[in-house]
Amino acid sequence: MPAEIPDEVPDEVEVLRALAHPVRWGIVRRLAADPGICACDFTEFFDVSQPTISAHLKVLREAGLVTTQRNGTTICYSIVPDRLARLGALIAGFALTAPDALVP
Repeated sequence: MPAEIPDEVPDEVEVLRALAHPVRWGIVRRLAADPGICACDFTEFFDVSQPTISAHLKVLREAGLVTTQRNGTTICYSIVPDRLARLGALIAGFALTAPDALVP
């Protein structure tokens, strides 16, 4: 019998979807190392256009993974550590409760 598909997608799935793209993953890694990067500066790190960076940042913002701060006309981004910590704890919990793999 196939598994039922829930009507609502859990928040964690949206976070995973947001992190699943290589550029968005890279943006989050970059922000973890250097918080407060301005949107225009990301083009230095990734071989994509500014509008593409903005679209990726929007996905991350909507997933609750990054926050913004306006400095004049510049928008700077930082990660939301609690959101990532909750996802990490959930995944760690899966690993702790999973039975040991069977070795043939």
